[in-house]
Amino acid sequence: MTTQTAAEDHVSELGFGVEKLSCAGCVGRAERALADVPGVVSAQINLASHRAEVALAPDANVTDLQTALRRAGYPMRTETLEFEVGNMSCGSCITRVEQALTVQPGVLRASANLTTGRVQADVLDAGQAANLAQALTASGYPASPVSQTSSPDTTARQAAEARTLSRRFFVALALTLPVFIVEMGGHLLPPFHHWVLHTIGQTPLWLGQFILSSLVLIFPGRAFYTSGLPALARAAPDMNSLVAIGTLAAWGYSSVALFVPTLLPENAQAVYFEAAAVIVTLILLGRWLEARARGRTGAAIARLMDMQPRHARKVQDGQEYKVALDDIVPDDVLRLRPGERLAADGVLATDHALLDESMITGEPLPCAKDTGAKLVGGTINAGDAFDMRVTATGGQTVLSQIIRMVERAQGAKLPVQALVDKVTMYFVPVVMAVAALTVAVWLAFGAGANLALVAGVSVLIIACPCAMGLATPTSVMVGTGRAAELGVLFRKGSALQSLEKVRVVAFDKTGTLTEGRPSLTRIVALGDMSQDTALGLATALERDSDHPIATALRDAATEQGVPVPRAQTVKSLTGLGLRGDIDGKSVLLGAARLMQAEGVAVDALDQAATDAAQQGETPFFLAVDGVAVALVCVADRPRAGAAQMVANLHARGLQVAMISGDAHATANAVARDLGIDHVTAEVMPKAKVTALQELRAAHGAVAFVGDGINDAPALAEADIGLAIGTGTDIAVDTADVVLSSGHPRAVLAALDVSARTMTNIRQNLFWAFAYNAALVPVAAGVLYTATGVMLSPMLAAGAMALSSVFVLSNALRLRFMTLGGAL
Repeated sequence: MTTQTAAEDHVSELGFGVEKLSCAGCVGRAERALADVPGVVSAQINLASHRAEVALAPDANVTDLQTALRRAGYPMRTETLEFEVGNMSCGSCITRVEQALTVQPGVLRASANLTTGRVQADVLDAGQAANLAQALTASGYPASPVSQTSSPDTTARQAAEARTLSRRFFVALALTLPVFIVEMGGHLLPPFHHWVLHTIGQTPLWLGQFILSSLVLIFPGRAFYTSGLPALARAAPDMNSLVAIGTLAAWGYSSVALFVPTLLPENAQAVYFEAAAVIVTLILLGRWLEARARGRTGAAIARLMDMQPRHARKVQDGQEYKVALDDIVPDDVLRLRPGERLAADGVLATDHALLDESMITGEPLPCAKDTGAKLVGGTINAGDAFDMRVTATGGQTVLSQIIRMVERAQGAKLPVQALVDKVTMYFVPVVMAVAALTVAVWLAFGAGANLALVAGVSVLIIACPCAMGLATPTSVMVGTGRAAELGVLFRKGSALQSLEKVRVVAFDKTGTLTEGRPSLTRIVALGDMSQDTALGLATALERDSDHPIATALRDAATEQGVPVPRAQTVKSLTGLGLRGDIDGKSVLLGAARLMQAEGVAVDALDQAATDAAQQGETPFFLAVDGVAVALVCVADRPRAGAAQMVANLHARGLQVAMISGDAHATANAVARDLGIDHVTAEVMPKAKVTALQELRAAHGAVAFVGDGINDAPALAEADIGLAIGTGTDIAVDTADVVLSSGHPRAVLAALDVSARTMTNIRQNLFWAFAYNAALVPVAAGVLYTATGVMLSPMLAAGAMALSSVFVLSNALRLRFMTLGGAL
């Protein structure tokens, strides 16, 4: 991407890729869509390079360009970059990191996550990663790009962070304890205080406290100052700035009282070295506990990564060799012994295998595989030894896709986070203003410098934007991780919140509510046409198709020994059926609407078709040279447990709909068996979009569950699209959620995860906001006039640390979430 600014007219040039351009007409429509966007001076698109060059006025918005192209059907080509970001210590940092990216040319969106320490950015050019990392670093948040082809070990990074904080805490504790014991012990036990003063003397005692507390601030606590003070200088204060100002105020006041006491009134000559040291120590304790808890939020990712073995047995020239994972390449043959995990994706090279695929499907029973079947890395050989041929390794495997999908969902920002971001952006400056006002008020009322200092420092220390910043992302991380273990993969983290608002769950029928493996049930033939001949003609048209109905006809023809002629020029008529030439005759196979469109009379078969449809069978008419000669019926039975799933959805107060291309009678029969509320039948794939729009208008937000292939338009149209995966096909681009178990009952797990995660988020946000709303005034001293008690800065530091730990601990409860069970 190149951006140039013409000084004379303030017009900038922006270049980006455009998708789905196939002809000059596409270019014209895309250019007109761009030209209509306010602020676009000119727009040119090159068909050969699929690249647009747009001149923009200063008030133009790149997001408007993206929206215009998407609506025109030519989406802007974007890339998602991810960065590891340092110095993100509180909620206010999130907005500043995002702003540092979004002001850069070509950045459409940025989403920072305090829990993972990462930020994701949607950009027009992946080549700008280094420049964006530099921009983040220049804004005070050191950043480095994360590779998109492999999953970094976040858990190891978090563990290292926890170890570092642990060392800093224990060093601070060792230095602080003598200060704390001498000072606080003297307050609790007056004889001890007198003994210390008599033995050591006040000045040496204060000097010792100065040395020890200074060491605490300089060494284990230095990160608060090296990060917080520069942020303050940039007029972008964060949580570190609050700690830095509060502790430096206590330390500085005490240093003045020690070295130049004449600058203070005699009754104000007191030291608070222990407050500065204890504050740093307690906050380090809180951050250590917080880091340990954050490490547990990524436990699901760690378990997924552990499912990939480090070595495999490669078979070459009849010999087995133990090789490292990195040495495996496609087309290698690997041998799997009983109980071993597959090191890569591949296909079965021997006759039979039994695999435990529970890690991707959630199904506990082993799955039987035949020669040529797809195998997924990370699954377990639950039977005898077998050989497999590798098809994908490293970042291209299904397991790696799942890990990236879960990581992306964990790093996503929910809509509810927008309010939190607005609050935290201004939180720290407001707290600093409140602290300054508190000091000024107490001094104005003649309370003395001691009391004013205690109140001001307490306000600075007790405020906790960390808890607000952690409230949402920690719940999202744990919730989406647990969802993956239940066979539900959130491609978009925002789906967690959107699912909660769903009022109607609409299902595709074939392969979703039904088994997707139809079988031939009956053939009704007319005149001289025999059932075997009709089956042969129908199978001839379906010979080269991989549609489930084609499989049913081929299986029936093979089982009954029916000869199948060769068909010529077979043409698929989308949503209608097939047409082909067989032995010089024109043959049609399809639904009643195909016969109607071709002018073929089917009166003689109408009753048979009605009877079949009422029993849940799907009738197809067979016509030869414009004359209906037979009715071929197949049935796709409902999945086991589908009726119970529909009942469970009803129990949650949801309505259930089914959208199908089958005949009304067939669809109604299935709906009647399953207890479905709304049925839309005999619709073409594109008409499913209209059906969803009608359901939304009548009942509210709609979720659509489909197979992710033929149902792509419906999945995109629905408020939430849930794609049925098959274990090996989980990267469904148009879906918001992928149900990797391949069973629609996983919809219940998705709804459970959504409801419980959102409840958890609300609990966290309530605590975070209520904590600050209640305790900041207390720290300022509103209760002092009534009780005579002022909140100690040390207690404030402890309360602040515990606030973040509480939020994290509450989020971690989601790890124990079970489908249909209690949290």
